Amino acid sequence: MKFEERPFIAIWETTQACDLVCKHCRAAARPERDAHELSTEEGFALLDSFARAGVPLVILTGGDPAKRPDLVELVRYGASAGLTMGLTPSATALVTRELLTELAQAGLKRLAISIDGLNHNIHDVFRGRPGSFLRSIEILRGARQAGISTQVNTTLHPGTIHYLTELSQLMAELDISLWSAFVVVPTGRATTDLMPNADEIEEAFELLLKLAQDAPFAIKTTAGPHYRRVALEKKKKNGKSFSIGTRGKQAMWVNEGRGFLFVSHRGAVFPSGFLPIDCGNVRDHDAIEIYTEHATFKLLRDSNSLEGKCGACEYRNVCGGARARAYSMCGSLMASDPLCPYVPPNYAGPVDIFKGSTRPTLPMLSTSSCTKGPPVSLA
Repeated sequence: MKFEERPFIAIWETTQACDLVCKHCRAAARPERDAHELSTEEGFALLDSFARAGVPLVILTGGDPAKRPDLVELVRYGASAGLTMGLTPSATALVTRELLTELAQAGLKRLAISIDGLNHNIHDVFRGRPGSFLRSIEILRGARQAGISTQVNTTLHPGTIHYLTELSQLMAELDISLWSAFVVVPTGRATTDLMPNADEIEEAFELLLKLAQDAPFAIKTTAGPHYRRVALEKKKKNGKSFSIGTRGKQAMWVNEGRGFLFVSHRGAVFPSGFLPIDCGNVRDHDAIEIYTEHATFKLLRDSNSLEGKCGACEYRNVCGGARARAYSMCGSLMASDPLCPYVPPNYAGPVDIFKGSTRPTLPMLSTSSCTKGPPVSLA
């Protein structure tokens, strides 16, 4: 697939309203809906744009998309337009058995719920509401009973990263299709205090690769593209292939702006939800046109523009580092990813790798690749 022509995944943040208070929420969600959200008709127009471009996967997210009374209508419209529709609701009482049945009948293909701890003692504190863990389990089981494929998203934070084997056993019991491990990007409510250090992430990726070989579900990462580098290193060492992302297939390099498009609740187009650089609005321009033509998106698709050790890395065309994390922690879109400990052979430039939360929140790193500041005039 040629990523310069259309994204592989388009995500629409239908609302920022949510009844949870998650520690890592990139949207810093609040209980009430914004009066300036895209309307139902504007949502239909956006879905039409995705359908014309042949976008393979569209995900409705939030906040909590279940806060919108037109949710089933939106799913039905997208599915009828030929789109593969996914949904990431919050684990609240809004997601009833009746709603799940209606969503299945409307054509929803995949429902993703977050599980951020092995039990309620960890998960509920992380999500900010008692009962959230049990509700997550109920929703996942209800979705499967309704005939909807399910996915679990798990943030790699101090309460989960040391329990991945146990969590994978829970995933198997829940009969999910995909487990996605989210690597923290310091944006919204998320701070570096939630971030494991680079070595811990590397160890987690190695364990996830091991688990993926026998798991009855696929395993992928979000905001952790160096998972692919770890897999390729293992392949070179052992002469074996590893399944990444989709069972039996190697995942495509989908990074911010490269195969990935995010539309905010007000219609702003970002390279990802973790990289809220406003590149235009769907109320004024076609979302796919922004994706293909805007200078920021073009820059993000140019691996030759990567800086520091990411730019020197032999895996840059299959990894590329998390651009959102480089931007939030280094102030440069193309700086090295601070959560990747890998140093390319013969690279003699500056290296600054995140060692843990003893650093100040949202630090400005000291390497030369982290001193350029935010990009100027990329429109």
